[in-house]
Amino acid sequence: MTKKRRVWSQPGFRLFLLTVPLLLLVCVFSYLPLTGWAYAFFDYSAGMKLRNCDFVGLKHFTAIFDNPLKQQAIVRVMKNTLGMSFLGILTSPLPMVFALLLNQVRSNRYRKAVQILTTLPNFISWVLVYAVVFALLSTDGFVNQMLMQLGLIDSGVNYLADPGHIWLKMWAYGTWKTLGWSAVMYLAALGSVDYEQVEAARIDGAGRWQVVRHIEFPALLPTFFVLLLLSIGNIINSGMEQYFVFENAMNKSSIEVLDLYVYHQGMSNNQIPYATAVSMLKSIISVTLLAFANGASKLLRGESII
Repeated sequence: MTKKRRVWSQPGFRLFLLTVPLLLLVCVFSYLPLTGWAYAFFDYSAGMKLRNCDFVGLKHFTAIFDNPLKQQAIVRVMKNTLGMSFLGILTSPLPMVFALLLNQVRSNRYRKAVQILTTLPNFISWVLVYAVVFALLSTDGFVNQMLMQLGLIDSGVNYLADPGHIWLKMWAYGTWKTLGWSAVMYLAALGSVDYEQVEAARIDGAGRWQVVRHIEFPALLPTFFVLLLLSIGNIINSGMEQYFVFENAMNKSSIEVLDLYVYHQGMSNNQIPYATAVSMLKSIISVTLLAFANGASKLLRGESII
């Protein structure tokens, strides 16, 4: 009884109890759904009970490589997924640069206003973003109406149905939506910079950009490399919400990413076992890439990210 009382009275155990609700949420939303992987090993159709379905083993996994049509589809969606992910990785320094520039603004009121205005889009759903883009770029949208009034075009152009440069368009929408939110961590890292070191540099004659180059920029590099390695580990997890709302019959071949392909196969084509198999392989590849990124972090920085 004495030992139990000591455990209950320890502050660390009380702090652990505070994390129990969060751990339960992680189990419910992250680990409990993994039981659905069982569908990949059965010939399952929507509405049937799993115990009444035939066990087929790895049939739906081998179909990914044996069926030429599915091979072409997988290659196409992987091309779209990797292309858009690499665009995001190549432009990953943008939030850091934005944070450095925002930190140079002398007016606190103006800086806070810019930060709020650039952070708010992150909390807007992609459905509302599409509604705004539709109002601007549809055939009868604001842009077409303005161009026709100026005499630059004779009839409206359906920009949303144009598959040209679709990767750049998706990147532009995503950057506009997440730039301010992504810069929050860098702004927090700038807040931890030793102000006395900055003052000493200014006393020694360092200008504003010299302080940025030699003090503030190096202080952000550890955060940048951690986020970069995490992005590499999640390179095939591009999500589907953005691409789902912007997808149409004209641009489907260029905008369909792996997550959206899984959704289409499972929900639209009722190939739930095949979609589950593809999703399982995607998860395994993601975990492998994350382990590789963690190993690279240990090798290059001497610190792990997980």
